[in-house]
Amino acid sequence: MAVLVVKFSKNIFIIYIIFNKYKINKNIMNKITTLLLLVITLTSALFAQGTAGTNAKFEYRSLIDIETAGVLEKGYVGVDIDVLPQGVLISSIEVGVFNNFSFGISYGAENMIGSGSVNFYPLPGVYIKGRIFDEAQIMPAIAVGFNSQGKGAYINSLNRYEIKSPGFFVSASKNFEFLGYLSLHAMLNYTLERDDNDKDMNFAFGLEKTIGGKISIYAEYDFALNDNNPLSLGAGKGYLNMGARWSVAEGFTIGLDLRDLLSNQKIDAYSADRALYVEYIAPIF
Repeated sequence: MAVLVVKFSKNIFIIYIIFNKYKINKNIMNKITTLLLLVITLTSALFAQGTAGTNAKFEYRSLIDIETAGVLEKGYVGVDIDVLPQGVLISSIEVGVFNNFSFGISYGAENMIGSGSVNFYPLPGVYIKGRIFDEAQIMPAIAVGFNSQGKGAYINSLNRYEIKSPGFFVSASKNFEFLGYLSLHAMLNYTLERDDNDKDMNFAFGLEKTIGGKISIYAEYDFALNDNNPLSLGAGKGYLNMGARWSVAEGFTIGLDLRDLLSNQKIDAYSADRALYVEYIAPIF
C-alpha cells in the first residue's frame, strides 16, 4: 500500500512537470491532481485494516467503557484518543510487550476543547492486561487486568471520575460467524474509586457486529452496581452505550459513540451524549 501511494505521488509530480513544460492550463492540472489524490484516498480506504469490520487486523481491546479479552499484539503500539462532552479529552498509549500481554498509560483533562481554564486529571491512568486463556471452539477468551482511567470530569470531593474506572477486571470474549462476525463480551470489575461508599462489584456486557469489511457497530450495558447509592452519580438505571467504528486506513480507526442513552447520570444528564474515538496501531519492532 505504501509503495502504491509513493507511485501515485511520483506520477503526480511527473504530471506537474509535464504540464508546466508544455504550458497546459493550470485549472486542468489542478483538476487532474485532485482526482489522483482522491484515487489515493479511496484506494487507502479500500485496503484499510484497523479494528473494525471483517477485514480487521487487530482485536478489540475495549468497546466503549468495558474491557474485552482482546490484547494488543506483541511488537505493536496503540494510541487512542477519546473526545467526550464538556471538552474532555483523554489520550492513551499502549504497548504489546509479550504474547497476550500489554500495558500502557493514559492522561486527560476536562475543558481541553473549548474556552476557559483546563482542569487536568490529578494522576495519569495505568493500564495492564494479560490474556490467560485463548478462545477455543466452546470456551471464550479470558483476560485479567487493571485500568485506573475513568472518563468524564474528575470530582475532587468524591475522588472519582464521572464514569468510574474499571479498576481490577476479568473479561471474556467469544466470536461467532454470523453474516460476517458477531462478538460477545462480558466484564466483571472492582474499582478503587469508592469514596462515595459504593464498594460493590460490577458487571457489564456488550456485543460487536461487523458490517462489511471496514465497519462495525457495537453496544454495551454497564449495570453500574458500584455507582447506584445515594452518594453516587448514577440513578440506578445503568449505562447503555452504543456506537460505530470505521477502519479508515492501515491501523487507523475512528468511531462515534452515543453514551448514557438511559440518562443514568444525576448530574449533566443529557440523553445520548456524543463522543469521538480515534485509534492508531503501528508496529515498533
